[in-house]
Amino acid sequence: MNRQELQTYLDELLECGRVKDYCPNGLQVEGKDEVRRIVCGVTASLALVEQAALLRADAILVHHGWFWRGEDGRVTGFRKARLAALLAHDINLFAYHLPLDLHPELGNNAQLAARLNWKITGRCGEHDLVFIGEPASPTTAGALSRALAASLEREPQLIGNPDRDVKRIAWCTGAAQGSFEQAILAGVDLYVSGEISEPTVHLARESGVAYLAAGHHATERYGIAALGDHLAARFGLDVQFLNLDNPV
Repeated sequence: MNRQELQTYLDELLECGRVKDYCPNGLQVEGKDEVRRIVCGVTASLALVEQAALLRADAILVHHGWFWRGEDGRVTGFRKARLAALLAHDINLFAYHLPLDLHPELGNNAQLAARLNWKITGRCGEHDLVFIGEPASPTTAGALSRALAASLEREPQLIGNPDRDVKRIAWCTGAAQGSFEQAILAGVDLYVSGEISEPTVHLARESGVAYLAAGHHATERYGIAALGDHLAARFGLDVQFLNLDNPV
């Protein structure tokens, strides 16, 4: 598949112009013209680039790419090492951040709901990034925490009463603790995100809404994997998802 055709398809599928993001979405580093083998991962780390090179990938497709707003733009140190490894093997780098979070089927939030069998009933917050829904059956905060642990293979951090009844939940993968207040205003019993910060603990205790921090990497593995599977099925590309360990 031609690189430009792949870029156009992904940009349109994920509606890249829909939101103003913290980084450029789409093709971030240009490599070879033809793409037959793609390696997918959560983050474009040096380790992922090196693994992709060993697998002779033509492109890397990630959720967390490079060139974030506010970063030092000089190509030195670890930035030089990452870029040098990518350019040495003529590998394309595609990255989709908020557009992948938002997609109603392939996105991180939608895929997390599918894994946990949550029913999506609405959205709230900036750009409608926070999903609202219901568990498959009435449950408790403690039981939902255990279900997340089993699905994500990572023990989440629960703030709140484990015996609290949960009939309505909100979730946003990654570093979305800043959207907790919007979830509370939406009238949910529990909020799930990837990360938690010091003020979040107080807000959970004072509001009575339980908070589950399930891991930034852990909650954002499934959107990029689903996107890779979609490309493989639609275009017959050789796509492999690499889940490089990250405890955060």
